[in-house]
Amino acid sequence: MATPTRQTPARPTRAKQKRGEGQWALGYREPLNPNERSKKDDHPLNVRARIENIYAHRGFDAIDPGDLRGRFRWFGLYTQRKPGIDGGRTATLEPEELDDSYFMLRVRLDGGALTTRQLTVLGEISQQYARDTADITDRQNIQYHWIRIEDVPAIWDKLEQSGMTTMEACGDSPRVILGSPVAGIAADEVIDGTPAIDEIKRRYIGKPEFANLPRKFKTAVSGQPDVAHEIHDIAFVGVDHPEHGPGFDVWVGGGLSTNPMLGQRLGAWVPLDEVPDVWEGVISIFRDYGYRRLRSRARIKFLVKDWGAEKFRQVLQDEYLKRELIDGPAPAEPAAPLDHVGVHPQVDGNFYVGAAPIAGRSSGGTLVAVAKAAERAGSARVRLTPQQKLVVLDVPEAQVATLEAELSELGLETKPSPWRRGVMACTGLEFCKLAIVETKARAQQLVADLEKSLADIQKDLDTPVSVHLNGCPNSCARIQTADIGLKGQIVTDAEGNQVEGFQVHLGGGLGLDAGFGRKLRGHKVTSGELTGYVERVVRNYVAGREPGERFAQWALRAEESALQ
Repeated sequence: MATPTRQTPARPTRAKQKRGEGQWALGYREPLNPNERSKKDDHPLNVRARIENIYAHRGFDAIDPGDLRGRFRWFGLYTQRKPGIDGGRTATLEPEELDDSYFMLRVRLDGGALTTRQLTVLGEISQQYARDTADITDRQNIQYHWIRIEDVPAIWDKLEQSGMTTMEACGDSPRVILGSPVAGIAADEVIDGTPAIDEIKRRYIGKPEFANLPRKFKTAVSGQPDVAHEIHDIAFVGVDHPEHGPGFDVWVGGGLSTNPMLGQRLGAWVPLDEVPDVWEGVISIFRDYGYRRLRSRARIKFLVKDWGAEKFRQVLQDEYLKRELIDGPAPAEPAAPLDHVGVHPQVDGNFYVGAAPIAGRSSGGTLVAVAKAAERAGSARVRLTPQQKLVVLDVPEAQVATLEAELSELGLETKPSPWRRGVMACTGLEFCKLAIVETKARAQQLVADLEKSLADIQKDLDTPVSVHLNGCPNSCARIQTADIGLKGQIVTDAEGNQVEGFQVHLGGGLGLDAGFGRKLRGHKVTSGELTGYVERVVRNYVAGREPGERFAQWALRAEESALQ
C-alpha cells in the first residue's frame, strides 16, 4: 500500500499590490520617466526666454539637450532629420545622430482660421526663413522646415504682430483646436463653434497650469461632423437637443498611433457658452488622473478605457464641474466624408471654394499667391482643413470661376481627381526623425500615376477612395481610418533586398464607417509596387461592389484574394 503524501498547508496568498500609474490625484507626484523629470526640472514654457536671450545669439551648438529635444516643442520647434540617413537606420541611431541643425516650426492656427493678410505673412515668413516650405497639416497648421534658431525670435515677432502663434503647437500641452473650415457660413451646420474655440484659446492656452500634461491633448469643436471628432482626446460636435436647442455632444478618449481607440460619448449635451468650462474639466482630469509612469500609456484614451464613459462623466461632474450635465442626443452621421472641396453656397448668398493640394504640400509662394487671388475675388478669409486642404470663403458668385482658374494655376484643384482629393501624407523621411519611409513625394507620384492608370473608372467612383501614407507607426496621417492606409516599414522585396514599403490597412473610416478597418496578416507592399497594388485593389472594388456600397464596406467583406 502506497504511503500517503504529506500535504503542506497552503500559505495565504497576498493580493498583488497594483503599481501606481503616476497619477497626481492619487499622490504619485515623483517624476516617473525622463519626460516627467524634465518638466519638473524646469517648466517648459520658460524655454522661450532662453531661445530669445541665449540660443538665438549663440547658435545651435549652445542649446541644452533638455531644451533641444524636449521643451522646445512647447513653442512648435522640433529638430528635423539630418539629410542622407535612410529609414532603416531610424531606430538604430541616437537622437543627436539624427538631429540636423535646422528645425521644423509649426504654427498653430486654431480652427484653421486665417485672414488673407495672415496668409500673406505666413507665405512671406516661408520665403524669407524656411526655404519656401509651408505644408498644410491635417490639424489645420502650417509647418515650416529649414528654420535656423537664430531666426526664431524674428519669426515669432512677425507671427504675433499678425495675431498668430507657435505657443503649444507641440509638447505635452493642449494642441491646436480643430474647427470646421466653414463655421458660421455652412447651411447644414447645427451651431457655430468658433466662439468656444476663441474662448478656450483666450483662457487656457499658454497657462502654466495646463501646460504640463501627461502627454499631448487634442481638441475638436465643430457644429457638424467634419473634424474627425471620433479620434480626439476631447471633441464637441453640434447636436440639436429636442428641449434645449442647438449645442454640443461631448466625446472623450479617442486617438490613433500604435493603440488606436475611438472616442466615447459621455451622453451629455453642452450649450455653447459652457463648452470652455467642460473643456477645462476634462483637461484637468487628464492632468490630475492621467498616467505619467509609462510614456506609452500617457494619453487620456487609456484612462477613459479603464474607467469607462460613465465613471469619467461622474468624476467630471462631481470633482470638477460641481454640477450635473444635461443628457443629450448623438450627432447625425454625414452621408459622405466632409472635406469641403469644390464650390458650395454659403448662407449669406456668397460661395466658398475648396481646393486640394497633393497631401498638403505647399510653399510660401503659393500661400502669398492664394491670398492675392482671394482678395481679387473679394474675399478676406481663408481656412485650412483637417484633410490638408484649403478653402477660400465669402466669394461672390461672379468671381467663382475666375478664382477657380487662378487656384488651378497654382496647383490647387477645385475639381480634383479622386486620388488627389483622397490622398493624405505625413512629413515622412524627408524631414521627420521618426520616419522609416518617404511619404510626401511618394504621395505625389502615386496621385500622378493613378490619374493615368485609373482614368477609365474615375467616373464610377461615387466618393473618393482615401489613401493615407504614414512614414512610421504613429499614424499622423490617420492610416487606420483611411480606405487604404499605408504604414511605412522596411520590407523584403522579391529579390530578398530590404527596401522601403508599407503595411496595408483596408476599410477604415470615420462617420458612417467609423472603425479601424482590416489589416491583412503579413501583407506588405514595397514602395515600388504601390501604384500597381492600389490600382489592383480599386479595380477589384469597382468590379465586386454591391450597388451603393462604399469601399470600407466592401473591404471588410471581400475575400483576401481581392485585397492583395
